[in-house]
Amino acid sequence: MEPFTVHTGVGVPLRKSSIDTDQIAPSRFLKRTARSGFETALFASWREDPEFVLNRPELSAASVLVAGHDFGIGSSREIAVWSLQNYGFRAVIAPRFGDIFRTNAGKSGLVTAVVPESTVRRLWDVLDENPGDVITVDLERQLVLARGGLSEPFTIDLYARWQLLNGLDDISVTLRSVETIAAYEERRPGWKPSIKSR
Repeated sequence: MEPFTVHTGVGVPLRKSSIDTDQIAPSRFLKRTARSGFETALFASWREDPEFVLNRPELSAASVLVAGHDFGIGSSREIAVWSLQNYGFRAVIAPRFGDIFRTNAGKSGLVTAVVPESTVRRLWDVLDENPGDVITVDLERQLVLARGGLSEPFTIDLYARWQLLNGLDDISVTLRSVETIAAYEERRPGWKPSIKSR
């Protein structure tokens, strides 16, 4: 995956809380096995409403989502993360995330920035007053920046932050130790299970 350091993009004020993974990507989209093509799944039921925030033309290039408490709760479906990414989102800002969703996001390259509810409300107000405005998510400094001098710190799991900054998924992390793994396998007695054929 690509390293994430700083991203500036159009923000979306999603004034909802307790958004579960079935609302993010409904179960009817679970038939696909690839990681791409899920952009139509994102909030599919809600997007049937012409007034839903993502249907606004000025937000068509959105890449930073600002949501309420408990974003991504519910089942562990990875397509919830993939649908956000396939649509174009690089970061989600919220006061709290579902644990499994947050873990899946970090492993897939999506930043989950945890901020106080007061910061979310300030961002919502800025975005409502200035539709199509941008938000900057600075992962190196762990800051969210927006119009009017708004500069607020955010928290993120430290291991996920390291993976994101370095562009490493779990397989890439393992491959960094391939020589150590090979050396270990060479020392193992032949009668023990091995990852290589003998």
